Amino acid sequence: MNEESARPVVQDEIVPPGAPWSARLRRGQVLRMVDLEGEQGVDFLCYDAADPRERYNAPNTIKKSGTLRLTEGHALYSDRGRALFTIVADTCGHHDTIAGCCSAPSNAMLYGVEGVPGCRENFLSALAEHGLGWTDIVPNVNFFCAVPVYEGGRLAERTFVDGPSKPGDRVDLRAERDVLAIVSNCPQVNNPAAGGRPTPIRVQILEASS
Repeated sequence: MNEESARPVVQDEIVPPGAPWSARLRRGQVLRMVDLEGEQGVDFLCYDAADPRERYNAPNTIKKSGTLRLTEGHALYSDRGRALFTIVADTCGHHDTIAGCCSAPSNAMLYGVEGVPGCRENFLSALAEHGLGWTDIVPNVNFFCAVPVYEGGRLAERTFVDGPSKPGDRVDLRAERDVLAIVSNCPQVNNPAAGGRPTPIRVQILEASS
């Protein structure tokens, strides 16, 4: 039994297909996200709880990690160069750092479908509960998602490829500060980010180790 498995669970929720979720975590607590049925993308943002002007920064995270593919041992860094979360367990190994979130405008732009909301709209709904809004959305992490970069920098035709996660795959994030976590359980049906059929995920908060 590893350290994370032994921690008491203080919050345990099932997030429905396509729905948002958010929570504040204290330093040392662990956020566990479980892909219950596999191939379900999870869009993720995080902020310093005391000052949400400090938030996840993709360039800092990628530069410090030295890779586009985050996994166990990598941290999510803020725009002030401070770690917000560290990935302490990862059974999937495929998490996208470059493609950002889907949205109603991007669905119209890319797929020609009008009035189809996406993860940006989920982010807006969750952020509003914390007094935040449109200008607080930055390029995010997509957990359980694969966006391969081919020779010459070319991406796949629809950016995402078939979801790499299996039923029960999980990622554990340890809070390095008091943080606000924002999740969109991706509703996308126009590319493979959610396997073409969005499914529920399980989200747990595990208590900090003593």
